[in-house]
Amino acid sequence: MAEILKRLVSTESLRSLQEKLDFWLKEYNTNSCDQNLNHCLELIEQVAKVQGQLFGILTTAAQEGGHYGGVEIIKSRLLPWLEASFTAASMGTPVDSKVPSLQDSFDKEKQKDTAARDLQQLDSELNSTRKQLNQVQDELKSLQAQEEARRRSTDHTRLEQRSSEKRSDGAGVVADYEKQLRTLKDEIAVLSAEKSVLQGRSARSPSPSPAPRSRSASPCTAIAKVRSPSPNRSKLSSVARKAALLSRFSDAYSQARLDAQCLLRRCIDKAETVQRIIYIATVEAFHVAKMAFRHFKIRVRKSLTPSFAGSDNFEDTVSDYIVCHLDLYDAQSSVNDVIRAMNVNPKISFPPEVDFCLLNDFIQEICCIAFAMQTLEPPLDIAFGADGEIFNDSKYRRSYDSDFTAPLVFYHVWPALMENDCVIMKGEAVTKRGAFWNSVRPVSRCRSRSLSPVCPRSRVGVSMMSRSRSPSPIRCGLPRF
Repeated sequence: MAEILKRLVSTESLRSLQEKLDFWLKEYNTNSCDQNLNHCLELIEQVAKVQGQLFGILTTAAQEGGHYGGVEIIKSRLLPWLEASFTAASMGTPVDSKVPSLQDSFDKEKQKDTAARDLQQLDSELNSTRKQLNQVQDELKSLQAQEEARRRSTDHTRLEQRSSEKRSDGAGVVADYEKQLRTLKDEIAVLSAEKSVLQGRSARSPSPSPAPRSRSASPCTAIAKVRSPSPNRSKLSSVARKAALLSRFSDAYSQARLDAQCLLRRCIDKAETVQRIIYIATVEAFHVAKMAFRHFKIRVRKSLTPSFAGSDNFEDTVSDYIVCHLDLYDAQSSVNDVIRAMNVNPKISFPPEVDFCLLNDFIQEICCIAFAMQTLEPPLDIAFGADGEIFNDSKYRRSYDSDFTAPLVFYHVWPALMENDCVIMKGEAVTKRGAFWNSVRPVSRCRSRSLSPVCPRSRVGVSMMSRSRSPSPIRCGLPRF
């Protein structure tokens, strides 16, 4: 093979072919027709000799590849070229070097073969995946059956242990009864002390006005007066109490907030001012309730220290006592503190004939919810919000009248509820363009009322009771489980 190539390279036919072409080009116009034909035939004869040698080399190279050596190359290049050559020769047109019809057919067949192979591979992979899925499902069923059998065995073992403990722990039961008796005695002592404090407070406070005296006692007051000495609320799990408080907080947003808005809209036309007032009332209620819880917990610790000092589960005892006696929380006192804080808040201002005591019921409900949320582990709190801050989609929803392209918060409608650093219930905020500049505005002080407004809960409107005396504390049972 190499020898044939060497002979082909060493021959002068290829070199002389180019020289003859150059000479013919120069003499073409001066030659006669016969002379030009002779030159053309000489070139054809010389090219035919070179083609014969090249076809011989092609045959030898194909034989070196085996029986099917060079089949793909011959099909893709030689046969289409021969087809085009014969077609051009029969029609008298020059040979086109572009891709012919046989080449297209070959490419299409090759693509079909490739697609068929890919489809077959995908089918095999799909079948394999189905087999694996069936195997995993079988294993899962087997594990579920084993887990069910293990659970039944564990329950049976626990029942047997409990029955044996009940039969053998008669002395332990007596000790538990004695411990519970001591606990009840301590509770009675604490309640007696609180009763004396309340009696002293009621003796110092003046008698209520005739209007509240004619009203029937509220459910919260009835609970405070007729209170069982040892409620069973501590038996409820923290998860159940948390779920109940979340539902109650959601109801405050969806119902109590709207009721408060209706009350304020009778006196205030601007919806923005009404929403700001309710949001600030909610924030202040949480702050005051948390402070009240801290003081309440300190008092409980002091009361239980003589009986449980040095006990390993002293903090658990304090927490259980607080959960059992949430109705001792003086919610009305917290409401008065919230109203005092709202009276000096520079962000809310409206005509002086309107008083925040219209929101007494709403504030008391929020205070009760916030106080009870401090008994959870971990406690729940609301997120800090400031006008002009960057809108956080993970904490707040935009209100319907917001500018959904604005990046800053104009004002807040409802706070987000947090557990440590995690949002468990989104709040609501209004976003508008230029919110930062609108939020930084001069303080408008157009109210001229005292810092301790007091209003009977049943009266809605502009009439006020005398602010020269404070109402008697009204206790409220917090979680409605």
